[in-house]
Amino acid sequence: QVQLVESGGGLVQPGGSLRLSCAASGRDFGKYALGWFRQAPGKAREFVAAISWQGESTNVEDSVKGRFSISRDNAKNTVYLQMSDLKSEDTAVYYCAADNWKIAAGRNPDYWGQGTQVTVSS
Repeated sequence: QVQLVESGGGLVQPGGSLRLSCAASGRDFGKYALGWFRQAPGKAREFVAAISWQGESTNVEDSVKGRFSISRDNAKNTVYLQMSDLKSEDTAVYYCAADNWKIAAGRNPDYWGQGTQVTVSS
């Protein structure tokens, strides 16, 4: 069982940056693939980024590639989403996720966090 708690969301102006954190508790954190999804108002939840359990492999959705990056610190049981050059269309609730195998678009992860709101507006 893994519990995930996101933080770092908030209001930011277009072009700004934010770093989201997701702290995990539970056993064997280092054995889970981790990732981020987001859900904008009126839209389906979508995949944003994923990182393998050792951190050697990452995958970032095309619409945010070059602006977002994902990393993890297994010693701190934390995964991060660094977001830069934010746009209004990045406004959404961002969810952290963990899975025993992998995080990817079209797959439903084993565990979800509660979500953190990111609003990009001037």
